[in-house]
Amino acid sequence: MARRPTITDLARESGLSIATVDRALNGRANVSDRAIARVAEAAEKIGFYGAGLALMRAAESMRPKLHLGFVLQKPEQYFYQRLANSLETEARARTDFQASALVAHPATQSAEDYARVIEQTGERCDALAVVAPNLPQVSQALGRLKDAGKSVFTLLNDLGHSERLGYFGTDNLKVGRIAAWMLTTHLCAPGKLAVFVGSSRWHSHVLRETGFQSYLRDHAPDFEKMETMINLDTRQLTYEATIDLLDRTPNLRGIYIAGGGMEGAIAALREVRPPDKIALVVNELTPESRAALLDRYVVMAIGTPIRALSRVCVQAMIDATFERSTATQTILQSDLHVPESV
Repeated sequence: MARRPTITDLARESGLSIATVDRALNGRANVSDRAIARVAEAAEKIGFYGAGLALMRAAESMRPKLHLGFVLQKPEQYFYQRLANSLETEARARTDFQASALVAHPATQSAEDYARVIEQTGERCDALAVVAPNLPQVSQALGRLKDAGKSVFTLLNDLGHSERLGYFGTDNLKVGRIAAWMLTTHLCAPGKLAVFVGSSRWHSHVLRETGFQSYLRDHAPDFEKMETMINLDTRQLTYEATIDLLDRTPNLRGIYIAGGGMEGAIAALREVRPPDKIALVVNELTPESRAALLDRYVVMAIGTPIRALSRVCVQAMIDATFERSTATQTILQSDLHVPESV
């Protein structure tokens, strides 16, 4: 029976000391990637069975550890569940780092809770990306993290350039123009158009509203945009306001939900109007907006490319942490969903 190779044989074949080979096989520190590769090559050559898994574990243990933090909104919402899952998946998929993702949410929508969760999460992580409103308390919290040497990025809604290294999201001005284009080209006759925003504290919503109005001015002056309505991104307020709009505005032709709360508008239209009577444009493809597209209550859902967003965000956070890059900004193309595409 042939003698099984020993660690001494492995050391001789690899040209390394027995101590170095032992450290490589057992995942201990102070072993270079080059040494691990030499041990792996020698193990395969002499048939040192069992070394493969040990060396994989050794290589795994020596990958730099990286803690990435994400502050998102409303964990019960489908969109933010998808975004959180995508960011976590992208971090775990890294083979060059042991990257972990910490996803946190403010307990309420108050400025104090946003600032608190941003600072608490940022203190526990190497880099932080946030979805947050434009509030002084938020900017101050980000500024303190930046002063402490943390790399901070914004997602979906941009904040002050002095507080963050980069922004990742869609071109919100263009999103608003796309919504106006869809409504005005879909409708057969001019009339009134309603726009809902969560609040003026979300710069992304303000930009979408501005883009919407600019398109009407440039290309569809026969349509009248009504006074912008605030729905606080809630289903119930949107539902009640849409019911009231439909009751008191006989020449209402279309509605654009620039932020959250689209479920309320969909429910109101289902309740009091047949399909295709009022054109509705919303943001993000969810089970509810998909069903409304298929039933012709929604004419377009303008979506965020979540996988692409997660990929560029995680890469930028890693690059910034290891000083591979400076400030950056990535504007992604929106995903456009219409009834015939879902």
